[in-house]
Amino acid sequence: MRSGASIPGGHIDPQTPAPDRRGSTAYRSRRRWLQALALLAACPLLGSRRGQALGQDGTSRLVAFGDSLTAGFGLPALAAFPAVLERVLRAEGYAVAITNAGVSGDTASGGLARLDWSVGDGTDGVILALGANDMLRGIDPAVTKAALDAILVRLSERRIAVLIVGMKASPSLGKAYKARFDAIYPALAEKFGAPLYPFLLEGIADEPGLKLSDGLHPNEAGIARIVAGILPVMRSFLQRLGAKAADSSPGDRR
Repeated sequence: MRSGASIPGGHIDPQTPAPDRRGSTAYRSRRRWLQALALLAACPLLGSRRGQALGQDGTSRLVAFGDSLTAGFGLPALAAFPAVLERVLRAEGYAVAITNAGVSGDTASGGLARLDWSVGDGTDGVILALGANDMLRGIDPAVTKAALDAILVRLSERRIAVLIVGMKASPSLGKAYKARFDAIYPALAEKFGAPLYPFLLEGIADEPGLKLSDGLHPNEAGIARIVAGILPVMRSFLQRLGAKAADSSPGDRR
């Protein structure tokens, strides 16, 4: 697990181990998980629509391709963003399987380097959520954008649909850097005609109660907030996949 360079406020992938969940720590973890489930149950969007995106065998196979925010740093595997999102979508009636391809410490360039083996054949769609570590390390936004662009080109060539999940730069990096970095995701979404969820940490960045003790990664309740926020875009994305599958013959898909 690689760590990001320190900036005011920390870094996204510290090399500290996940907390020991025995005894009182396990109890607190369980309580946070129950709170997360309660938040999802109370979300007015949950269950408001039902549908099914059809892949080759009736299931849309997605890959969540990102860094520690996708991998679920500090959380049980079943509490990570892709796992919770899959359960919620299945509860709504969507036939979907989401593979967690998050790697802690990954940058956009790192994602590009592992793209072909992380996104296997038979993948219908990718949830692309990279860039947080680029930002926290102060990498030139042009480098980040070029790597993400290359990922999108290669997925397009493989006829794999992409939902772009954006990140926003910390104000501590300065107005000029923030303006350049924040512009990456809308520009790529427009260029590739891809759906965009503008900010993965929407509603969490300024809420300490939705983060782990490191102040950066979401806890179970934070994951629930992420899932609740992205649900409308995910529904549209799955419906788009369903229409594409219905209009394509098996020989058109890889």
